[in-house]
Amino acid sequence: MAFDMGALLQPGKVALVLSEVQRNIIGDLTDSLLAQVAKETGVVPASAKLAKAAREHGAPVIHCLANSSPGRFGANTNARLFKSKRRDPGAPPYDPANDTPCPEVYEEGDILSKRDHGLNPMADTQLDRRLRNSGITTIIVAGVSLNVAILGLAMDAVNSGYQVIVARDAVSGYPKEYHEPVLANTLFMIATLATTDEIIAGWPKA
Repeated sequence: MAFDMGALLQPGKVALVLSEVQRNIIGDLTDSLLAQVAKETGVVPASAKLAKAAREHGAPVIHCLANSSPGRFGANTNARLFKSKRRDPGAPPYDPANDTPCPEVYEEGDILSKRDHGLNPMADTQLDRRLRNSGITTIIVAGVSLNVAILGLAMDAVNSGYQVIVARDAVSGYPKEYHEPVLANTLFMIATLATTDEIIAGWPKA
């Protein structure tokens, strides 16, 4: 969809929503296939660049984190993805650092939104209400995974009335070959797709 970037990025109306840009998902505490693709794609540095620009423009930076701590009451078990995250009895003890943002993208004053349930950051986390109460009408989306959480977040946000901008060079999923088809054939139809540099360049001066 073609939109005037400046019209979407109005002061006080924009938030940056980072999906699972956290240490045990794509950061220094994992070497998963998803993390490898995210590193190759440059998700963390691109997300950090967006976060810096958001702060400079007074836009909230929201870190949406998937809670991986053990014994979570009511956590999903109804999809293969959730079952694959069950801990191996021989795995190391849980480290609270797992569920923290990658240090490259986080600064004091950023907002944390942790979820125990659902496939994307809009799933029962109060994120929608918090955005709405703050007058946000546009969200910039970055992070992982493109084929699950990012896609679900974009759809739920559009269903809730938000304008969605997907930073195409700050998102990734596994396998890497799935990246462009999801952007071109699905997200293109429901969100504004732009590079990190295009978003930053289009941000109106305060």
